[in-house]
Amino acid sequence: MALIAAVAVLALALGVTLATGHRGQRLAANVGSGIDNRFGAAGFRLKTIEVQGASPMATADIVKAAGVYQNEPLLGLNLATLRRNVEQVGWVKEARVARLLPDTLVVSVVEHRQLAVWQHAGRQFVIDDHGQVIKEADPARFAKLPLVVGEGAASHAPEILPVIAQRPRLIGQMDALVRVDDRRWDIRMRDGSLIQLPADGVDGALMQLERLDQRSRILELGFDRIDLRNPDVVSVRPRAVQALQSQSLTSPAGARL
Repeated sequence: MALIAAVAVLALALGVTLATGHRGQRLAANVGSGIDNRFGAAGFRLKTIEVQGASPMATADIVKAAGVYQNEPLLGLNLATLRRNVEQVGWVKEARVARLLPDTLVVSVVEHRQLAVWQHAGRQFVIDDHGQVIKEADPARFAKLPLVVGEGAASHAPEILPVIAQRPRLIGQMDALVRVDDRRWDIRMRDGSLIQLPADGVDGALMQLERLDQRSRILELGFDRIDLRNPDVVSVRPRAVQALQSQSLTSPAGARL
């Protein structure tokens, strides 16, 4: 009976709005509140929020952004506003919101892909595949993501990281990508060595590095610095210990070091 009465009130509200136009908006709003209550009495109250497509870390932020509460009249929810609120969450690329009668709100999202951790001005942030900060993400929980460092590194990371990712031997030994003067990159390796990349022609420079590594296995042997900024010359600076060993092996017999 409660459901039948609620439907009757809904029909009355539509009739009032059509008959009176804008003058009936206030009356329609009051009637709408009554409709919510009638449908609530019929059992259409929020009991469950079902979040689809979200990671466990993002789900709590999505539910918080939705701003709904237990036993709220389900038919009184403004789905367009809910969707906009959810899409303000940094994790979320796009969202859809729907009612599932009698008591469930379904929030379906597509998340931004987490690309890297950006370190700048003494702080760290998780960035997505467009270089935007995911403000809710805790960088400490994303230790497996690549680290990019410096001013401009976040916005340019989507350009360089796919190129690096094509080279498993390199990325497996990489510690961080460091943005230099917001115009080019240095690759800092885990052993402290440095690979200097040019401002333009990064892919070609990395192909030079690959050829060098195929000939000499330099990524395994170690080095102090490899300068790839000049496309015509690859400059390799060996480690100090390696240089000393090389000098010892080539010194004349009896020479004192």
